[in-house]
Amino acid sequence: MTRAAYQISKRFRGFLPVVVDVETAGFDPEHDALLEMAAVILQVDDRGQWRRHQTYACHFTPFEGANLDQKALDFLKVDPHHPFRFDVPEAEGLETIFSPIRRAVKNHECSRAVLVGHNPMFDLSFIKEACKRTKVKMPFHRFSTFDTATLGGLAYGQTVLARAAQAAGLVWDSNEAHSAIYDAERTAELFCKIVNLWGKWQKEFKIYDEVRDNGRKY
Repeated sequence: MTRAAYQISKRFRGFLPVVVDVETAGFDPEHDALLEMAAVILQVDDRGQWRRHQTYACHFTPFEGANLDQKALDFLKVDPHHPFRFDVPEAEGLETIFSPIRRAVKNHECSRAVLVGHNPMFDLSFIKEACKRTKVKMPFHRFSTFDTATLGGLAYGQTVLARAAQAAGLVWDSNEAHSAIYDAERTAELFCKIVNLWGKWQKEFKIYDEVRDNGRKY
């Protein structure tokens, strides 16, 4: 195992964080269509810094009988039946995204993936329902997630994705927002910023404690 893979496998008790965003035709995971999904696999560089690595994404064909809320479609500016969406059936799309996640879990000797998202229980609920419909096995932990809304509030005092990203010094383009790829990649960058910031704080605390303890000796 490489040093980077070791750092990943040990950082979150054997879980591999994978950043996910879904776009849907409503808020009901059982009845509303899953339209888009993007997943970002992370890596650790030679300096021990977490970085965005690879992105996998698909447009999904609405499942048979799926509800398509027009307000949601208008908000996303999506036509589910547009010929240039190049959408695929749910089972095919899920396997396209899950296969590289499974490989990454194996390569980093992790036990499973854990979903990272902005208010991630929404994303996870739609993925779980899609897996239930298609019988595709999900690589994610069934209920544990990392929430960048909570982490953004802790680190930067902002819980809205756009505001937390900007507070972290990231570029935010409102015209690109609300596509699965864009939101997943910005969420991944925000998550990495916070994880790296915590690593920096840990080192500073350690140095402070060592200085304090040495001072007590004299």
